[in-house]
Amino acid sequence: MKMNKSIYYHDTDCGGIVYYANYLKYFEEARTEYLRGKGIILNKLAEEGNMFVVRDVSITYKSPARYGDRLEIFSKIEKAKNASLVFYQEVYRGKNLLVSAKTTLVCIDIQFNPVVMPQKMLALIDGN
Repeated sequence: MKMNKSIYYHDTDCGGIVYYANYLKYFEEARTEYLRGKGIILNKLAEEGNMFVVRDVSITYKSPARYGDRLEIFSKIEKAKNASLVFYQEVYRGKNLLVSAKTTLVCIDIQFNPVVMPQKMLALIDGN
């Protein structure tokens, strides 16, 4: 799934380059939109007692994005297990790959214990 992102002044450092940690926010937004596109609304899931937390993330920075750029963020689920999802994501400016990341999310209950994802959610994810 693809999400478009415009880079504004507040996204950048004093040199007009996207601050490295902002990519974590962009990836979070893209994952949320990916799941929404599958019919999974995270705040409804939380109301039912299930949430996702990031267990780990690995990012590779290849080239900087700059103020005024228009980016495309691609997201896919690389692996779905009973209680976790592994997302692979890439940020492009045109045909140029700028950043890639792999993020593992774990489904937890309100006591922050890992739990099996609801079956209806697994069914929506199945087939990516």
